Amino acid sequence: MIAVAFDPIYVLPLPENHRFPMEKYDLLPKQLMHEGTCEPKDFFSPQALDEEIVTVVHQKEYVDRLMRMELSRSEIRKIGFPVSQQLVEREFIIAGGTVEGALKSLQSGISFNIAGGTHHAYSTHGEAFCMLNDQAIAARYLLDRQHAQKILIIDLDVHQGNGTAEIFKNEDRVFTFSMHGQKNYPFRKEQSDWDIPLEDKTGDEQYLNVLNDSLPQLFEQVDPDFVFYLSGVDVVATDRLGRLGMSLEGCKQRDEQVLEFCHRRSLPIQCSMGGGYSKDIKLIIEAHANTYRVAQRIF
Repeated sequence: MIAVAFDPIYVLPLPENHRFPMEKYDLLPKQLMHEGTCEPKDFFSPQALDEEIVTVVHQKEYVDRLMRMELSRSEIRKIGFPVSQQLVEREFIIAGGTVEGALKSLQSGISFNIAGGTHHAYSTHGEAFCMLNDQAIAARYLLDRQHAQKILIIDLDVHQGNGTAEIFKNEDRVFTFSMHGQKNYPFRKEQSDWDIPLEDKTGDEQYLNVLNDSLPQLFEQVDPDFVFYLSGVDVVATDRLGRLGMSLEGCKQRDEQVLEFCHRRSLPIQCSMGGGYSKDIKLIIEAHANTYRVAQRIF
């Protein structure tokens, strides 16, 4: 059985001209239940995190201003959409879903957050649709409570996890691995513990070969006891913000490689869904649903 965090607040509307497909958060759980991949009992409704947990990762001054709606215009422009009290609450709930999911993974092996993957949020500011870094917060939560001693973050979203890299640049207990589009956002990259930049139009064969060659070395080098996986589907060729050339099947095989590595080593894993911006919403849902289908088969 897999545990899946979902809350109706995930689907808060954005301005009509905004390109972020918020409706996927509503459609994905419906698809998973319709096809039988998940059942209602697999879903849990997360709670918003206390500020004290968030400020272990994010600067207290930034979090306080975020909660009071006092961000500057330039800070809001960096985030990329108008900030509202509801959207801030949504970020605290998403982060809560990842923390609670990580705790469930310790029991069941794997958990998912229908949202999450807010890897562009830095310790001091938000960027690119991300205000709080859900997996970074959850990683520190596990470490501080001694639920884990060595954490591996595998970020396969098409965009580098720049915020995550910045947050953990001086933290030896967390290893950040990012495989991303070299010429894509962010155009000024941070330094992860291991970055693999990919050329535009990189297709299934090359991508999967690089990942297959990297995973054994990665797990041997890090020797983690917990894994966070950011399974963004913006690597597919149809993605408006992606620039890579993968198929839906190739993206599914990517998930299989990562999840099978964790399962063979009996490593608990928490998955946040990350990006997906294809013009056809059906393609986004299919790509995300594949990750859950693979998990149900493996776990």
